[in-house]
Amino acid sequence: MTGGSTTGDDGSTAPAAGPAEKRQPWPLWEVFVRSSRGLSHVHAGSLHAPDADMALRNARDLYTRRNEGVSLWVVPSSAIITSDPSAKEQFFESPQGKDYRHATYYTKSEGVKHL
Repeated sequence: MTGGSTTGDDGSTAPAAGPAEKRQPWPLWEVFVRSSRGLSHVHAGSLHAPDADMALRNARDLYTRRNEGVSLWVVPSSAIITSDPSAKEQFFESPQGKDYRHATYYTKSEGVKHL
């Protein structure tokens, strides 16, 4: 039988491939939700979708069903660049002689509240 659609393990659907067609998996998208104005977007999860418009619609349906958000971002996972966890010491190490960048360098002044 040709036509129709197939459902993946994660619930995503894609058109069924014919005998001569090779089925390409849908790209993975990362979803970020902002719960209210003035707050930052927070990573909510991932989903598969064929394009950005469908990713945005699916993200709305999946991650904001109960009016949890006011804004959504969907980003192709392939567009996200990460640091190498094995290079943690080199990447996040504080440069020598720049301890002033850390709040522990400063002493609390007397009479100053909320520090």
